Amino acid sequence: MKSMHRAPLISSSSSSSSNSFVSRLLLLLTLLPVSLACLAFILQWRGGGLADPASASVISSTSVPGGNSDLNHEVFPGMETVSSVSPKAHQSSSSDCSNLARSSSPSFPYNGDWKFGVDSNLKPKICITTSTSAGLDQILPWMFYHKVLGVSTFFLFVEGKAATPSISKVLESIPGVKVIYRTKELEEKQAKSRIWNETWLSSFFYKPCNYELFVKQSLNMEMAIVMARDAGMDWILHLDTDELIYPAGAREYSLRRLLLDVPPNVDMVIFPNYESSVERDDIKDPFTEVSMFKKNYDHLPKDTYFGMYKEATRNNPNYFLTYGNGKSVARVQDHLRPNGAHRWHNYMKTPNEIKLEEAAVLHYTYAKFSDLTSRRDRCGCKPTKEDVKRCFMLDFDRSAFIIASTATEDEMISWYREHVVWGDKEVKMKLLRKGILTRIYSPMVVIQALKESGVFSSVVSLASSNLSKKQFLASMHKGNSSKTTESESLPLKDKESQGISARHLLGTESAVPPLSPPGMEHARFVTED
Repeated sequence: MKSMHRAPLISSSSSSSSNSFVSRLLLLLTLLPVSLACLAFILQWRGGGLADPASASVISSTSVPGGNSDLNHEVFPGMETVSSVSPKAHQSSSSDCSNLARSSSPSFPYNGDWKFGVDSNLKPKICITTSTSAGLDQILPWMFYHKVLGVSTFFLFVEGKAATPSISKVLESIPGVKVIYRTKELEEKQAKSRIWNETWLSSFFYKPCNYELFVKQSLNMEMAIVMARDAGMDWILHLDTDELIYPAGAREYSLRRLLLDVPPNVDMVIFPNYESSVERDDIKDPFTEVSMFKKNYDHLPKDTYFGMYKEATRNNPNYFLTYGNGKSVARVQDHLRPNGAHRWHNYMKTPNEIKLEEAAVLHYTYAKFSDLTSRRDRCGCKPTKEDVKRCFMLDFDRSAFIIASTATEDEMISWYREHVVWGDKEVKMKLLRKGILTRIYSPMVVIQALKESGVFSSVVSLASSNLSKKQFLASMHKGNSSKTTESESLPLKDKESQGISARHLLGTESAVPPLSPPGMEHARFVTED
């Protein structure tokens, strides 16, 4: 009988224990998310939460005691590298080139309380030099895109539109930007350059249009090397304002990360260029409207390149409309010199160079229909096959100049659609499948995000509000006195002294000009190799 009464007691005890366990489990599951939510709220309230990658920025070291840069892990890759030249770099400058550059304060609140950081400890320190006559609509997106990639300093050699007071005052207001005007003082300094006494660039001297620009770029690059060295830069890159670095293959979307992984014995890194392939004839903003590019020969299987050469060329003179030999970034070191606009060299040694297998320079060439007439307006050559050879190095530039100089508006549009615009969907899809053409969206996403966040409009408004009437009048006087037309010639050296100095040759190599990619005449040699 006892056993009969004990069985229900055991069952009741087991059921009570089970209910208790379930209740505790439910209580734990309820309290755990509540606790985590409270913890997240506290962290956000104290500023410990992670920043939104789409809108992240670096807090200026001037606004944080001690300039702590430990927040770098919270920002969009590359944004943490934006910095200006440190005061020590200015104090220790041994060059008289620095007094030609105009720049601003080291802190720039480009949108609300966001600031680009100023941290001299970030490595490597990268600078870009360019020679430009473009407007703010092209320069600002180009510049701030590369700031996102980790470029800290820009040496802008300006003339034409870029040298006007309304544009130059904005450029000068941006930290890390050094604006150099083509003044009489600049030309006098460049007239004394050792380049005029050497042979590697001599074949480009005293020629108009593109040849003259090529010499100007080389002289400006030479001066930028001195400025980069004085500013403590580690790498220097020459880039036009219609070109964007595409750091594919890096662990972050960052040029700084890409160069940080380069072995220390490498002196020069070559970026093969991809060329914009527009799909409309009404492009207004190539950086945010163009997503299709033609790959470089160096990034394609040789059988694919030559097998699809005819379809890719579309009866144009070459595979690319313009140059195909890429651009390069050089390690700042003793005896560095330019070797034309596309390469660097060294007076004392042959640079050790590598060519990147994924990263590229995106070249937005002839991306707008107006590029036809703008190139025509910059050159005073006659529109004949014989005369354009004096002015332009590449075949397509020569053809485009003749069309722009002789055809009607309707004829120019028709020619542009036939030779530049990719309107045949079947051919386009075929080349996309083969890998000749590729889609690249990252640059347009970055630049569109910068535009929507108000960066560019903030730059302009802040520059205007911070400039007093007296400063504005002074800048107008400076801009008017320094501005020169693009058709003005470079300073000429005394011919007798050139003849004497030319006997002292400092190397037999020639400057690397813009070169077209390999043509079909190279296919046989590639097959034999």
